[in-house]
Amino acid sequence: MLQLNEKYCKGCYLCIYICPKKVFDPSDKPNPYGVYSPIIARREECIDYKNMLEDKRSFCSLCVVTCPDQALWWEEIL
Repeated sequence: MLQLNEKYCKGCYLCIYICPKKVFDPSDKPNPYGVYSPIIARREECIDYKNMLEDKRSFCSLCVVTCPDQALWWEEIL
């Protein structure tokens, strides 16, 4: 499952621009650290999420590799 650590996110929104499925939305209020972090609004649309549910071995992860702050990561659903 796609995860976001607001502690590391600086609000650059590169994930919003790079995601082919438009999983993220911009935030309209700051997080506890004063940053307007993106919101994972449509997690079920994430290519990685769908592929993992279907036990496919191909992944997108564009948001994870694009994030300059390493604030996004993929956590397996058990």
